[in-house]
Amino acid sequence: MIRARTRPLQRIAILLCTLATSAVTSHAQIAQGAPRYDVVIHGGRIVDGTGAPWYAADLAIANGRIAAIGRIAPNQGKRAIDATGLIVAPGFIDMMGQTATPFLANPNTAFNLLSQGITTINAGEGGSSAPLEGEQAKRAGWSTMRQLFAKLDSAGMPMNMVQTVGHTQLREIVIGDKDRQATPNELERMRAYVREAMEAGAIGLSTSLIYPPAIYGSESEIAELAKVAGASGGSYFTHMRNEGDRLLEAIDEALRIGAAAGTPVHIFHLKTAGQANWGKMDLALARIKAARAAGQQVGVDIYPYINNGLGIRALIHPRHAADGEADLLRKLGDPTIRRDMRTEMETLGGWENWYAHAGKNWDRVIVSGLAAPYEKFNGSSVGDIGRAVGKDPWDVFFQIAPTGAGAMPQTMSEANKIKAMREEFTSFDTDAGPLDPAQGLVHPRAYGAFPRLLGRYVRELGVLSLEAMVHRMSAVAANEIRAYDRGRLAPGLVADVVVFDAGSVRDRATFAEPTIPSEGVRYVLVNGGVVLENGRYTGAKPGRVVRGPGYIAAIPR
Repeated sequence: MIRARTRPLQRIAILLCTLATSAVTSHAQIAQGAPRYDVVIHGGRIVDGTGAPWYAADLAIANGRIAAIGRIAPNQGKRAIDATGLIVAPGFIDMMGQTATPFLANPNTAFNLLSQGITTINAGEGGSSAPLEGEQAKRAGWSTMRQLFAKLDSAGMPMNMVQTVGHTQLREIVIGDKDRQATPNELERMRAYVREAMEAGAIGLSTSLIYPPAIYGSESEIAELAKVAGASGGSYFTHMRNEGDRLLEAIDEALRIGAAAGTPVHIFHLKTAGQANWGKMDLALARIKAARAAGQQVGVDIYPYINNGLGIRALIHPRHAADGEADLLRKLGDPTIRRDMRTEMETLGGWENWYAHAGKNWDRVIVSGLAAPYEKFNGSSVGDIGRAVGKDPWDVFFQIAPTGAGAMPQTMSEANKIKAMREEFTSFDTDAGPLDPAQGLVHPRAYGAFPRLLGRYVRELGVLSLEAMVHRMSAVAANEIRAYDRGRLAPGLVADVVVFDAGSVRDRATFAEPTIPSEGVRYVLVNGGVVLENGRYTGAKPGRVVRGPGYIAAIPR
């Protein structure tokens, strides 16, 4: 049988006809509203994170990224979110989110953060969830930073995370909790841990220099470890050695470490603690501005509360912890040593004395995470507890101290908070991380920090415009953690998005009731997935580890 051959001109005609039919069909589908995008957020006012004025537009998301901004029909999305009367902004970044490991056991622990519009946390503050050794590693199921990241990514998370490697973590593994300097071999071991973490995707080294055993680390030790982070493009993040009497000297030390290591510097929760030091905020900001003017990259974050939060034993002179926690607990049981501790807290200068920073007034030291017989007094001051039970507040303090409760002394001024948040290099934090609502040790910032910025400081006080505040909550923070693919709303960038009501967003958590959720955040999307809808966690886990500039992919075996 002879088959007829199609001539070339006939083939071209058939192809053109097919294409024309396809084009007509495609146009008809679009006209009928066939979805082109995964999500369309329509009718809102876009605050894009750059600091530019808001504008009315729709936003489309496809494959986890922003696909288009403009006039987009709602039926072009498989899912449409009506943002009429609402603000559409980049997801907020918590510069001190502590840890992401609670997500492994219970993703619902993200709610306190998601309900604030947070889409990414910076985990680690001296302590870090890796590296681990021995029994800790066995219980956790990982040892190295690379193993931790693999665990988090495989499990999925309600939000993104970046991670620093903690100096405290390294010291505890290599040296323990004693007051001594590292030997050359020990320093090399710590360097190796930093190197592994950076190659796994950590974003830098972090320190927490007011707490033992980190407080015993020398400037040169920290600089040597920061150099390893800097060699991989990482930064130096620090809870400085002092935030009160020697604040300016502590800033100078942080800047010297950054310069020696060749790393950017980020100062966690900048503050001037103690009324005698409130006048130093202008000088502190001037030092940072001078460093930036000279070409050194320096940033800070703050939280919008005048009470800080720390472990209650941080009120005791650190010399008592020089031989480790067990020895400190033994000393707390000795009446003679307790008298010495009290004398130091009442009279001795030259150290980070939080009792003095609170005006030597137990009515200004709120406590939480209390055990029997004081559990009903969570959110009360030590002074209030003493009056309620008929005890001297010093006796209450020394009863509480061994339990590991939290202290929230009122040490700061709102005027200084406002000065700091007005600086263009400032971002924000909760200093809390993911929480179980049943957890006793909690500061209201854990549930309210970011809505408080929008409600109190933008809407009520007018400290910053909405656009300027969102800029600091998103783009400024994204640059600090080297996450340049998010923090702004523009086509091609990652779709971390928050939709909120600028007229009603506010914090509700108090010291007495610190787990009351904030109001006003309607939707949160992480990598394009809806994780908060009408103020409720959806159960989705689209978050991932955002790896730093030193990341080296593992070689498949």
